[in-house]
Amino acid sequence: MMLKGVDPVLSPDLLWVLASRGHGDDLALVDSNHPAETIARATTSGRLIRLPGVAIDRAAKAILSVFPLDSFVDDPVRRMQVVGRPIDIPPVQHEVAAVVAAMAGRAVEMVGVERFAFYESARRAFAVVQAGDPRPYGCFLLRKGVIAGEKP
Repeated sequence: MMLKGVDPVLSPDLLWVLASRGHGDDLALVDSNHPAETIARATTSGRLIRLPGVAIDRAAKAILSVFPLDSFVDDPVRRMQVVGRPIDIPPVQHEVAAVVAAMAGRAVEMVGVERFAFYESARRAFAVVQAGDPRPYGCFLLRKGVIAGEKP
């Protein structure tokens, strides 16, 4: 799909998911190792959007090009913690943190979530987007903020 001004990573199905979410809804953005099919069935939409061949930071950049992060919470971006080393931040998470900061125009702390707690939180998300990135711990929850406008 090609639309003027729209990142080509944003497929019609992904755009539907992004547009359908409301303020406070989470989107699980996960790597190719994540049990995305199983988790997605439990989400609000029941949708799994696959982005084969797309790195997780590239997917984050495309997604964050069309909606803001929630500014009313302390944890608009959560990351899966490394098992046994919860304070470690692997390179894939550093890359996504850089994208988040660039797109948000400020540094945004990524709160760590234990692996199984992350799975439970992902089940409560609106949908799951699975990038084709094989690096472990490329799993994030992105909470949608408000897009303010004028009266029509």
